[in-house]
Amino acid sequence: MDKSIISGVCFTSLKEISDTRGSVLHMIRNDSPEFSQFGECYFSEVLPGVIKAWKLHSLQTQNLALPIGRIQIVLFDMRKSSSTFKKIEILEMGRPDKYFRLLIPPGICYGFKCIGTEKALIVNCADIPYTPSESSIYPINSNEIPYNWDENI
Repeated sequence: MDKSIISGVCFTSLKEISDTRGSVLHMIRNDSPEFSQFGECYFSEVLPGVIKAWKLHSLQTQNLALPIGRIQIVLFDMRKSSSTFKKIEILEMGRPDKYFRLLIPPGICYGFKCIGTEKALIVNCADIPYTPSESSIYPINSNEIPYNWDENI
């Protein structure tokens, strides 16, 4: 497990077992140090060049992996009590060289863009089921988040 520059965020290299028939891609186990509990698991598809931003959860922890495609993901710490308040981190995810699980705790706003030529498939194993009251959506060019997608890709 590797730490990010944002407090509480971590990324863990994931195992890929390949042979001539295809691959088995690990994501998370209930004995993984970062696993707390199962809430829900879902997939998010992102088409090439498309940006999905910004999302903020107040209670839910995200565990993201990218088995197909390539994305750039941007994290912004909105937790006023955090030692990394207002820090931004930019990561690239995707196989074959950047296959890892990204743990995003509550209070970290995030967005991503498909930067590959094929659609990207993100899997999220969250610790609690989604409820609209615990999440917020910000526009792509929100004044609250000091990141410009057009200038940074």
